Amino acid sequence: MKTGYDVIIRPIITENSMELADSKKYVFKVAKDANKTEVRKAIEEIFGVEVAKVNVSNVSGKTKRMGRTMGTTSSYKKAVVTLTADSKEIELFQSM
Repeated sequence: MKTGYDVIIRPIITENSMELADSKKYVFKVAKDANKTEVRKAIEEIFGVEVAKVNVSNVSGKTKRMGRTMGTTSSYKKAVVTLTADSKEIELFQSM
């Protein structure tokens, strides 16, 4: 059985995700085999908040070039988690 820490890999901190945090939307990198239900349970377990909605998308790797050789960055799954209006905020994003 997977724990919440197996599902949630790390938060994604960008300018765009910090703007979303003002409206109680938080962006996380999640395991590739995780679904919306598992992400919801993991966020509620780890941070102790109420989740209203979860959007999940697959991000494909970009093609990069180093001299003559070509390669790609790794692909990953991204989840945008929306909290309910009466839920508390996640402190991890508030300190940035």
